[in-house]
Amino acid sequence: MRIASWNINSIRVREDLLLDWVRRVEPDVLCLQETKVVDDEFPTDELMRLGYAVAMSGQPSYNGVAILAKRPISAIRIGLAGEGPTAERRAIAATVGGVRVLNVYVPNGKSIESPSFVEKLRWLERLRLTLDTLESADTPLVLCGDFNICRDDRDVYAPDLYRGQLHFHPDEQRALNRVLDFGLVDTFRERHAEGARYSFWDYRAAAFRRNEGMRIDYVFASRALLPRLKDCDIDNEPRHADKPSDHTPVVADFTD
Repeated sequence: MRIASWNINSIRVREDLLLDWVRRVEPDVLCLQETKVVDDEFPTDELMRLGYAVAMSGQPSYNGVAILAKRPISAIRIGLAGEGPTAERRAIAATVGGVRVLNVYVPNGKSIESPSFVEKLRWLERLRLTLDTLESADTPLVLCGDFNICRDDRDVYAPDLYRGQLHFHPDEQRALNRVLDFGLVDTFRERHAEGARYSFWDYRAAAFRRNEGMRIDYVFASRALLPRLKDCDIDNEPRHADKPSDHTPVVADFTD
């Protein structure tokens, strides 16, 4: 089973890029973030023609998450535990082929002095609460998405410059580690110990060409699923497109 995660940064702008990538890579499950469309405007018909079922949770212009799957999707849940109907569309969960898949778009935080930074930490607390109350680490489970956090020095091109700043702040790292303490493993790090492998590059200052990036997109897996992990890698090819997202897909392969 091939499970991928990609912050598409507007599915309306990058629909053709998405469809081309899906045809090339053929993921069994694809988790999208920042779709930025209401559900009625999601390209469901186009994806169904490629053999995908779709579960989505969108809103106009901001946020939005979706799970695409070649196999039937069941037990769909929108949002985190305790969230109301007006909450930002940042989380969706579903079961596909016996694997529980949680797809999240963690708030950016804006700056470490902003109230939004505190809300980012609280959001991660609610994510851990959701795992504790609604999921089980003893079953095959994947948590993936854009977490807007670099885990360690290998995950940012200039660690000394960014240390203590947004995306590389110890409070963020502790909050993410608290989520992972549920019983989750970084599948990319299980197969790749090297640094300078990133999933996000700013559009400005030729950051992609210079490889001045960050690894902030992850596929985490429960220890129950870990023995089935074959590989996890970052696909840089979509970043070479004419109108790329500032993120690129992370792809994990598991045995069935």
